[in-house]
Amino acid sequence: MKIRYLLLHAYGMGGTIRTVIGQANAMAALGHDVELVSVVRRRDEPQFRIDHRVTLSALVDERAGRTEVTFRDRVMRRVRGKAVPFGEFAARYFTPHVERAVTAYIAGLDGGVLVTTRPALNLMAARHAPRGLVTVGQEHMNLRTHHEAVRKSIARWYPRLRMVAVLTRTDQGDYQRLAPGVRTAHIPNAVSGAGRRRSALTAPTVIAAGRLRVQKGFDLLIPAFEQIAPGHPDWRLDIYGEGQKLQELRRMVKIPGQVRLRGRTTRLDEELANASVFALSSRFEGLPMVMLEAMAHGLAVAGFDCPTGPGDVIVDGVNGLLVPPEDVDGLARAIARLADDAELRERLGAAALETARMYSPEAVMPRWEQLFTELLAAR
Repeated sequence: MKIRYLLLHAYGMGGTIRTVIGQANAMAALGHDVELVSVVRRRDEPQFRIDHRVTLSALVDERAGRTEVTFRDRVMRRVRGKAVPFGEFAARYFTPHVERAVTAYIAGLDGGVLVTTRPALNLMAARHAPRGLVTVGQEHMNLRTHHEAVRKSIARWYPRLRMVAVLTRTDQGDYQRLAPGVRTAHIPNAVSGAGRRRSALTAPTVIAAGRLRVQKGFDLLIPAFEQIAPGHPDWRLDIYGEGQKLQELRRMVKIPGQVRLRGRTTRLDEELANASVFALSSRFEGLPMVMLEAMAHGLAVAGFDCPTGPGDVIVDGVNGLLVPPEDVDGLARAIARLADDAELRERLGAAALETARMYSPEAVMPRWEQLFTELLAAR
């Protein structure tokens, strides 16, 4: 079957990009005709490996000195309007020029499956896809985190999509309450365990990773760790990622010898395998992919039971430790328990490894293939 994945920036970094590229690679390996389409291009090369069988293209080239649109201007002039609501997290990307490019691309498709991967793109597919196109909107966050204007647009337009794929049962229920006409499927993201080195759980390292934004809560993690740092002088906290909160987080660090902001890395798998504890400090999530990757390395997890995702994966005390959302003192105590108790780390890490296998591509990708096949047959 023909499957097109439409991403905002396939050349960038981030959990959604990594996940969607992984899906595209897996579907190509199953023998399908797969295309990965980036709305914008701001780098010369992708940051994640793309299977050679996946066709990669971009609609708008925004690299320095370029404003190229990769299809005819006369097609662009046929479309007008503003489809991306205020409050969509990536609204700044959707200039009128970019929005026209996306709309014309979607309107010009002629069959197969189009998978859109964020609310802005889902809404544009719902409004402009031709009748013969099977539209599947993916949600990589959770409904509660979206601005009211975005939720109103979702309630109005998402019923036009053939399917909306969500990451958790909790989110599926929220969509059904917001807009009963929206058809939803619960399919978690996949995390491959192949080739991952299992952590020995002996290094005195707590690791966290993600964009340095309010969502990830690193401003809560740093004081949580620094509460226990004096009593654990051999332990350190390593935070990987880049983003707008970098300088603010640097100013928060009172114990630079034990708390390190490590920046972006292309070797996160290796860094996870070299750590013993993964800390999840997010204020909200969709399904926390880096946490699942850490579990695939057998790490012990301590984290906030934020909406949504952690509670769908972790059973407190069985395959990780969960504390109430934004409970800094509780997170500090959970990290200290894991630092002090090697046997607990081993038990939770072994259970985490088993849990991660439930999210392997071998378990998840057949569900995508079956969904696409059924939607095409019902077209």
